[in-house]
Amino acid sequence: MDNEAFDCQSCKESLYGKKYTVKDDNPYCVKCFETLFANICEGCKKPIECDAKDLSYKDSHWHEACFKCAKCTCSLVEKPFAAKDELLLCIDCYSNEYSSKCFNCKATIMPGSRKMEYKGCNWHETCFVCQSCQQPLGSKPFMPKQSSLYCVQCFENQFASHCKSCKKAITKSGISFQDQPWHSECFVCSNCKKMLAGQEFTAKDEDPYCLECFGNLYAKKCTACAKPITGQGGGKYISFEDHHWHTDCFTCSKCTTSLAGQKFLQMDNGILCLECGHDL
Repeated sequence: MDNEAFDCQSCKESLYGKKYTVKDDNPYCVKCFETLFANICEGCKKPIECDAKDLSYKDSHWHEACFKCAKCTCSLVEKPFAAKDELLLCIDCYSNEYSSKCFNCKATIMPGSRKMEYKGCNWHETCFVCQSCQQPLGSKPFMPKQSSLYCVQCFENQFASHCKSCKKAITKSGISFQDQPWHSECFVCSNCKKMLAGQEFTAKDEDPYCLECFGNLYAKKCTACAKPITGQGGGKYISFEDHHWHTDCFTCSKCTTSLAGQKFLQMDNGILCLECGHDL
């Protein structure tokens, strides 16, 4: 090498007896290296010298002395930190300024720790528990009540209505009959067990019945057509002595003229209007 030139790759000055560095197998004097290749410090905006420690984070670089919290200026070297809007902050400053507060204990949820979120609020994982039994909710189903959360079992025990028929909690939509809650599938005819939700029905002695069963079991029978006299509100009918008629069935047995509100004669074979009765 004594007979060969040992010059800076850029300025061509001799490097004998001088500090130099190598990049891509080529030697450079310190000045040229820093001018051509040194990273610019994000803190002081000066080149990071080749003999200085270069600290980097996400394609940015700092002198060791410049690697500080943007708020309190404490050193971040070998300490945990967080980034916000391209600024580096120590964990304490980041937590005070930006970290979520636990809805339950009100303490800061530290960066990197696991948190639970629900409707814009945050909890420590260990604080996200049932208000009643204090068991962790984690990813289990839960029910909200005002500002508290409950596991399904505790919610049902404390707040849910219970079906009059099966006595189990009603967690979805149900129906109300005589101020009592029912599951839709439990609200059935007391006789034939047909579901009554969304259907016309009536009741006797606080028990619900479909119209057909109620008519067959309890309704008066029409003297004319022998069918039950029923319907919403009990059905309209006409009674005379121990006989009953649908209003539409209360007609002259001979000429079929309606006798509703009219005088009539009762015969062994039915009822007659006065005109037909006089012809006999």
